[in-house]
Amino acid sequence: MFLYLNRYVSVRSLLLTGIVSAGVLSGAVAHADDVLGQVVGKDLQQAQAALAAKNYTKAMSAVNAADAVKGKTDYEAYTTAQMRAAVAAQSGDVEAAIKAYDVLIASSRTPKEAKAQMLMAEASLAYNAKNYPVAIKAIEKYLNQHGSDARMQTMLIQSYYLQSDWKNTARVAQEVVDSTLKAHRIPVESQLQMLATAYTNLKDTNAKTHVYVLLAKYYSKPDYWSVLVHDLVANPNLSPSLVFYVERLRLATGVLKNPSDYQDMGERAVQMGLSQLGLNLLDQGYANKVLGSGSTAQADAKFRSFVAQHAATERAQLPQLVEAAGTSTNAAAPLTAGYNLVLNGKVDQGLALMRRGLAKNPRYPALAQLQYGMAQMDGGHKAEAIKTLNAISDQGATKDVAELWGLLLERSIH
Repeated sequence: MFLYLNRYVSVRSLLLTGIVSAGVLSGAVAHADDVLGQVVGKDLQQAQAALAAKNYTKAMSAVNAADAVKGKTDYEAYTTAQMRAAVAAQSGDVEAAIKAYDVLIASSRTPKEAKAQMLMAEASLAYNAKNYPVAIKAIEKYLNQHGSDARMQTMLIQSYYLQSDWKNTARVAQEVVDSTLKAHRIPVESQLQMLATAYTNLKDTNAKTHVYVLLAKYYSKPDYWSVLVHDLVANPNLSPSLVFYVERLRLATGVLKNPSDYQDMGERAVQMGLSQLGLNLLDQGYANKVLGSGSTAQADAKFRSFVAQHAATERAQLPQLVEAAGTSTNAAAPLTAGYNLVLNGKVDQGLALMRRGLAKNPRYPALAQLQYGMAQMDGGHKAEAIKTLNAISDQGATKDVAELWGLLLERSIH
């Protein structure tokens, strides 16, 4: 019961009776003259008792009676707002609770930490009530005034996501992911998933692929790899060279199952002047039993013979190609000749020549760096290849493919 001192109730008596024990009611800045008048104190006492009995209608009626008292002090108004927030929150009256919280948040009596907790409470109440616009307003206010918080950031993304507001879902989630990566932390999987869904609905294939690279990197699951490879294969904007590296990616992940895919990959290798690499990849197809059997066996053998002949010709011409590459003013010649040296067992010499090519300002620097990383991998220098592939700074599909190769190599090492 309240201890009436003349016509006032002391702050200590409120604490003892538990009127401030409902979570949001604690933490207010107290002053020496903080006392409740007898009328307001009696109404709030009745509200507290009704709240404890879960008689929310009676509790709110008592709060309204306290609020109707004329000439209340600032402290009495503040304490009444505290009780209103408690009753409204426990009864599920989201609108009333948020209005009461707003009063408390605006008061100088409420410490900063308590204001942050109240904003969290506002956001959670509105979110659970599916009032996403109100939740968004509270969350953004929290983030602006109290800094980043993973739970609030996720709730903000979800609030846009559940309204199918894909543009804002992507905007907010991308900002969170970028800041997380910049801080050298791992993005939350659910945030990445929502970001990927947003980009899917926005039909931004490149951005979606970037997100799935992160999902595969930090939460490696077969489904993520499957989506990545599918999207890369379906991307009509990839250069022929990049398509070749994607086909190799499909081979490395076990999804290259059709003999015609091997033929396409082999043809691309020949066109790139890397016939020996094409021959090596075809031999993997034979080892995997995809080539050399069934109705395509004869065609497979004929195509392999074609590629092998090109490889023999390039091998015979390699000394002259290497000599010419040494004096070439463009990057393509030393990059291709160097790669062929690697494929023919002269790994260190070949990589050195490729580095000279990289120094000649290739037309597509990221693609040239990817080629160098693949040559390091094919030459058995996996650790160095990972560094090269992960160092590509281009933000396009080349970086995505390079990062995926880096991930595969890391998995093979560990």
